[in-house]
Amino acid sequence: MHDLTWVWHFGKVAYDKGHKLYAEETDSDLDPFTALAIEEEDHDIKYRTLSWQKAALLLFGEYVCLAILALAWSWSVLGWVCGFFVTFGLGVVTWYTSYVLWQFCMQHPEARDICDIAAILFVLPSIAFELTGVMLLLNNIFLIGFHVFTGAKILNTLSDSSSCTVVFQAVTAIIGIIVSLPRTLHHVSLMSIVSATAMALAIILSMIYAGIEDAPFFGYGGNYPTLGPVTTSIGLPGGGPGFVAGLNAVLNITFLWIGQILYPSFIAEMRRPQDFPKALAALTIMELVLFCVTAAVGYHYLGQYSTAPVIGSLSEPWAKKSAFAFVLIPTVIIGSIYANVAAKFLFKRILGGTKHTYSHSVVGWGTWVAIITFIWTIGFILGNVIPSMGDFLSIMSSTFDSFFGFIFWAVAYYHLNRNRLWSGPKMITLTVINILIFFFGFFMLGPGLYTSIKAIIADYSGTVSKAFTCASNAL
Repeated sequence: MHDLTWVWHFGKVAYDKGHKLYAEETDSDLDPFTALAIEEEDHDIKYRTLSWQKAALLLFGEYVCLAILALAWSWSVLGWVCGFFVTFGLGVVTWYTSYVLWQFCMQHPEARDICDIAAILFVLPSIAFELTGVMLLLNNIFLIGFHVFTGAKILNTLSDSSSCTVVFQAVTAIIGIIVSLPRTLHHVSLMSIVSATAMALAIILSMIYAGIEDAPFFGYGGNYPTLGPVTTSIGLPGGGPGFVAGLNAVLNITFLWIGQILYPSFIAEMRRPQDFPKALAALTIMELVLFCVTAAVGYHYLGQYSTAPVIGSLSEPWAKKSAFAFVLIPTVIIGSIYANVAAKFLFKRILGGTKHTYSHSVVGWGTWVAIITFIWTIGFILGNVIPSMGDFLSIMSSTFDSFFGFIFWAVAYYHLNRNRLWSGPKMITLTVINILIFFFGFFMLGPGLYTSIKAIIADYSGTVSKAFTCASNAL
């Protein structure tokens, strides 16, 4: 029999209903997660519906995004050996920290999102909950802003900049609002299949075009062959990229791997959260193959001319358009996944604990639509203020991934193992690894944020003149 669990929820202590049901109504092997699923049976809107296969597809759909096409640029900064080991190493660390996350969620069925977890992990639960809620919203809204920015870039490229960039960003935001309207991840998981398929086509076409073209078009030094013939480097190119460029390349790769901010929300909507490691294993293998192959092919054919995204290095306008057109679908759908999680957080703060959470009421749907509209509007503003794709990835990686990808799970490891941290060779090794993970997170937060801000300042000192401009951002 499990003990009754008290948790800090929405700024006050609330009693966990699933544990109450479990404790009062059963002496069988029924676990708290099954009890929570049973509790939903009479609700109009049911949240615990995901199988591990759908969870894996949903997660993979989140990761198969335009940022993958920035990997070739990161490898052009780091070289073959460093680029591969950073990509592979971060994948292994992400799998491990995600596994710790799952273990923690299994210990705490009452935790439905990253904010609930923060309230359990840190002292002063109410403050930890509120601060994490702010970071959750900022992270997701920054990502939505990134997709608004990308949507305008795609539409400008496809239309030969036929309209003002701000108009195209507004169009992207409106489409995003419509796609974000479903309130459960069950529907979003179906869209993720479409998203991943479309992005896969864009990646495949980009790699094919890079391989068959005579020469790349744009590089950071200008038109080919300003920087000479295409070359790649086993070690650090040119004796080293410099601190700012090198760390930003690492942050771009880190951004691709870190997605744990959404995992607790996915686990909370699984029929059997016990099966999450299966989804995690499938996801990690698919990511490793996709990331490494895409980066290697792009870097091999484009070398020092690689751009972020790599589609910008293609020499033929028709090639850019045919590959970039497929990116529009994942741009909107992935944005809707982050909007869904952010909106649920706000919705629970406004109407949590009322009948509107689980019923098709006018108040419930009206509030949901208003929240979704607000989130995409803020994303639209950010999409006009931050000047480039690389800047978006770096600042999000340093500011948010430092906590949600590393620091949180090192602390979770401590909570799970506090009585046996140094009890044997295996535990000593794991404890040392988690200490390194903890300090790596703070390194990302400090120097990482510094280099991100330096990059934005450099952009506004160079090609970017002002925010909210009609100037085309086409590839």
